[in-house]
Amino acid sequence: MDTIDQKLLALLRKDGRASLSALATALNVSRGTVQNRIERLTRAGVISGFTVRVSEADDPHAVRAVTMIEITGQKTLAVIKALRGIPEVHALHTTNGAWDLVADLRADNLVTFERVLRGIRAMDGVSKSETSLLLTTL
Repeated sequence: MDTIDQKLLALLRKDGRASLSALATALNVSRGTVQNRIERLTRAGVISGFTVRVSEADDPHAVRAVTMIEITGQKTLAVIKALRGIPEVHALHTTNGAWDLVADLRADNLVTFERVLRGIRAMDGVSKSETSLLLTTL
């Protein structure tokens, strides 16, 4: 990846629906160059897809949390696979320190959130977890 690719990715992170023409103007390259670069980055797996980010203010009942997870024994891959199958697990990260994984959880309501959290805590290989609800994004 070169500087143009990096700038293109930054622009797409800011507005994934930006037109090719607008991206080309911002990058000072041709529309075709932008299209070719997006196709190349997608084929290479750098761009894995495009999505919509909904304003948190539009769903005041949504529950967001970060759950730190400790895994026992050789269960890491099995736990990761199980967590990836839960729609409310928005993102999953490995980490260092006391915790093995950090899960970004997003649920429509507290009932769903509690069900998901109970399921995570009951997973074979999960020995301990700690969850913090996210209150306000600044």
